[in-house]
Amino acid sequence: MNTSPTIVVLAAGHGTRLQPGRPRLEQPLAGSTVLGTTVANALQTGLRVLVVTTERLVPLLLPQLTLQDLHVLAEDSARRGRGQAIAAGVGDSPQSPGWLVLPGDMPLVRPETMLAVAQAIALHAVACAQHGGRRGHPVAFAAELYSELASLQTDEGARRLLARYPAVGVPVDDAGVLVDVDTDADLDSLRLPQRRVAGG
Repeated sequence: MNTSPTIVVLAAGHGTRLQPGRPRLEQPLAGSTVLGTTVANALQTGLRVLVVTTERLVPLLLPQLTLQDLHVLAEDSARRGRGQAIAAGVGDSPQSPGWLVLPGDMPLVRPETMLAVAQAIALHAVACAQHGGRRGHPVAFAAELYSELASLQTDEGARRLLARYPAVGVPVDDAGVLVDVDTDADLDSLRLPQRRVAGG
């Protein structure tokens, strides 16, 4: 019997604020890609990692995961937003005692942060990482919310769920819980420390 939550990585959306032809999840970062780095950090927790994605990203993910660890959405379903993707990931792991939802464009979230948030749902229905008084990702849900999570259809549905079950903040020393890659500037800021190291 599985006693550890599942990390559901959301990688089915479309980065509309990057320059045309530059899908954000596929951009090079830290010797991998934005998505590959996020997944690698999740795998370091030892928890099961399930990526909700589209057919186009499957080749990028297979070096790290098996097909059993991927839930591939049709493009029309992927366009419906995170609510649909969360429902797909939760529905694909119904025996899990909980789920950590982590956007695929958050490559700086540390494995120890994910584990801290995962532990919180032993006592709370919903928990999230919190840094400097600000709440970020991952957001974790206990198994008792399975039916509501698996029936989500829209982002608005996800927001209503969080309104009914306010998340308990888990303080972490990890600014990465607040950092996602939405724009070219975001991506460049993540690469800047790497360039500094390479340049001495």
